Formats: sequence, C-alpha cells, structure tokens
Amino acid sequence: MTSLTDLTITDALSKLRAGDISSVELTQAHIDQIEKYEPQVKAYLTVTAEEALKQAQAADDARANGSDAPLLGIPLAIKDVISTKGVETTAGSKILKGYVPLFDATCVARLKEAGMVMLGKLNMDEFAMGSSTENSGYFTTHNPWDLDRVPGGSSGGSGAAVSARTAMGTLGTDTGGSIRLPGSFCGVASVKPSYGRCSRYGLIAYGSSLDQPGPFGRTVEDNARILQVIAGQDPMDATSMPLEVPDYVAGLTGDVKGLKIGVPKEFFVSGMQPEVEQAVQAALKVYEDMGAEIIEVSLPHTEHALSVYYIIAMSEASANLARYDGIRFGARIDGDDMIETYKLTRGQGFGDEVKRRIMLGTYALSAGYYDAWYGKAQQVRTLIKQDYEKAFEQVDVLVAATSPTTAFKLGENMDDPLQMYLSDVLTISANLAGICGMNVPCGFDDNGLPIGMQVFGPAFGEDVMFRVGHAYESATDWHLRKPALIS
Repeated sequence: MTSLTDLTITDALSKLRAGDISSVELTQAHIDQIEKYEPQVKAYLTVTAEEALKQAQAADDARANGSDAPLLGIPLAIKDVISTKGVETTAGSKILKGYVPLFDATCVARLKEAGMVMLGKLNMDEFAMGSSTENSGYFTTHNPWDLDRVPGGSSGGSGAAVSARTAMGTLGTDTGGSIRLPGSFCGVASVKPSYGRCSRYGLIAYGSSLDQPGPFGRTVEDNARILQVIAGQDPMDATSMPLEVPDYVAGLTGDVKGLKIGVPKEFFVSGMQPEVEQAVQAALKVYEDMGAEIIEVSLPHTEHALSVYYIIAMSEASANLARYDGIRFGARIDGDDMIETYKLTRGQGFGDEVKRRIMLGTYALSAGYYDAWYGKAQQVRTLIKQDYEKAFEQVDVLVAATSPTTAFKLGENMDDPLQMYLSDVLTISANLAGICGMNVPCGFDDNGLPIGMQVFGPAFGEDVMFRVGHAYESATDWHLRKPALIS
C-alpha cells in the first residue's frame, strides 16, 4: 500500500473526495514524517502540528457537509519570508525573531480559502539572500538526497520538505532562482511565476522588482493546482496584473507535437557539470521524439545578467532593509544614543551575507555612482528582457539546465561569495525579464544527486510552460524517485 506521504496532491484529493482517507489521517502522517526526519533534514523553523490537526478536522467536517474546495484538507507548508497570521515569521533572520504578523499574505489567505492545512514555516537564507540555506540566521537545512549537501536556496526548506515528504507541497519565493534552484537540488518540481502573476502583499521584501511567490510539489500538476489558487490580481498589490488566470490543470494534455522549443546557446556555460549537460540534451531528445521542434536561439546579453542582477537586487535590498533599525521594525539593541542603537541592532541582528549585500547596494545607489551602476544596470536589464521577447517570437518555450551543477557540499562555497553567486547564473535572467520558469527533474548525476531542467515561458505564459513540463514528466520517471533516506 502506498504511504500517505507518498501521495501527490492530485491523488490525495481524489482519495479525500472518495472518502478513502481523511484529512486528519493525511495530516497526522505528515506530522509523523516531520518528527521522524526533521532532526536530520531541518527544513522547518516552526511546526504548527496542533493547529494543523484542527484545520484538518475542520476540512473533514466541511467535506462531510457537502463542501469542497481546490485544496481542501491538503497539508502544505510556507516559507518563513511569507506572512502568516498568528504564526512567527522571521524571514530566517534573528532581527525578526518573535515577530508574529497580524495578517496573512495574500497567497496564504488564498490557500487557506482553498482549504489548505498549514503544517508550519520553512527555513531559508536570511531575507532570501543566498543559494544554499547556509545563510539562515538559525541553522542550515540539509539535502534529503545527501545530508552532507545543501538543498539550494534561498527556499531550501521549501524544497527539502517536499523531497523528504514532510509536506505535500510548499510555497517559496524566487528573486533570482530561489524556487528553481532548490527544486533542482532536491529533485522536485517548482515554479517561479511571471512577475505580476501573484500578489507580493505580505512578502517580506528583498528585491521588489524581482520577488515572486511560487509553489513546490512532487509533480507539475501539483504545482499547477497550487498556482491556480494563488495567482491573480490583488488590490493590495499594484504590481499584480489584472489578467485572467487560465485553467492550468485543464491544459496538461501531455501533447507537445508541433510546439517549438528553443535552446539558448548561452546557457551551456563553461564549467557545466558533464552529467547536467547530458541530462538536458537527453531531455531535448525526448521532446523531439514527442513531435516538438528543437530550435537553437540566442540571448546575447546573458553574459551581463549576473552583474546586472546583483547590482539591482542589492540596491533594492539596501532600500528595503533600511527599515530594520531598532526604531521602526525588528529587534532592538539599545546603545548610548540613536546611532549606537542603529549599529548594535543592525550589526548583531543581520548576518554577514545580508550586511554584505546592504553595503554593496548602498554603494551602488550613492551619489556619484547611481548612474554608473544602478542606472546602467537597469538599461542592460531592458536589453535582456528584449532578448527574451525576440526569442519568444520564434519559439513557444525555452529549455535549459536549472543549475550548472548538482548540489554542492555544505560549507564548500561559504568562503567564496562569488562562487556562491554563480549558482544562480542560469536562473537570474528570467527574474530580470519578468518571465515564468519551472524546474522539472530530468536525471541524476554519478553521485545519485538530482539534476533539474528549466522550462521558460513568456510573460504570463504559465499555461504553455506547464504543458511542456508535464509532457516531459509524463514520458519519464525521474519525479517518481525519492531519497534513500526517506521511507
């Protein structure tokens, strides 16, 4: 018999609606899984087991009374950068320790309305700044496939929880790859929606022109179900777009015949792990065999994306994190005067990576440097966006590797920030262009670590992105495998 924690969201919904299982049973199975594996994986910052069981019972009662909802009774977990009413939300930082929001982020409110059972809050790099979850202010999350390796970041807890079967699905956020990279490293499907597809209201901001919340799940269809719920315009967020949300699940036909799949030649970077390139090339052959047309395209300004991203992201971080000063927001460490209070609060409350990014961002925005750095970066960002627009005039989607490598070892890149930043080299340009992107498992390396493939859709083209990702998943079995650690 299939374990309850091995069910996909789609399968669980079928069983719940048929009365074969209850939400209480499903939720308890995941709480048991958390108790069993959390000491090793460390994906959660907060577990809300008691409240989850109450929500599960309420879901069962509602179903018994004839009610239904898109995710009624499904246990999910939320990245700790997303506000949850009545549940501590720290953004992985000690400066926000003890902060309990009085409201839900819009994406959380919509999940609750859809019947979600919330298992807890997930670990992350502090203020979403990192690619490994080693920058958490509390502890490091471990990759369930190899506990000596990172799960990716910044949404490392979100990826690890789905991989370890301690949540059926999760929410993360993606500023420069923070959903797709953990998806790749942890061997699960994960989606960065187009900028403006989902509300950012209730997200603790890192880079306001880049951040987007998005789902993790064990299948493409599970991601489609979650995104269906959280997508759409929100009057609380002026950057959310007033566009109709397609029926993502209905579009999962498994058919890609006649579709044009672009392969950006710039994404096969030097130093790419051979197994990663081989896995992506093999995936392209699968698409070709299914009747898709493979076309090489060029995104000529890709070489500048890393520099552009880190100037813009750090500049926005400098502005967004100025509010944590011991006076207006966050923890407070009193000094002899106001300046001393600022220094103590920010010096002890922020971790090294956050301080590094604030300083770099402040420098880029300073008088005499603004035009040369931030202004120029925004101009090149426009060129990167135009590269994608031209590519999508030729093809329906783009396909590339998610990361040049599989998960690296804990501590391997902590003393080399530039090497850590290179983990995002294949993901960041999608954020700069505002398009959607999804990680789909596409193989394993010689060490048994997952390899991820990215499918990019045009802005607000999540429907075709899901269709292409689902077709590959339907033709392969990579997504069905689970870590040896997890029983």
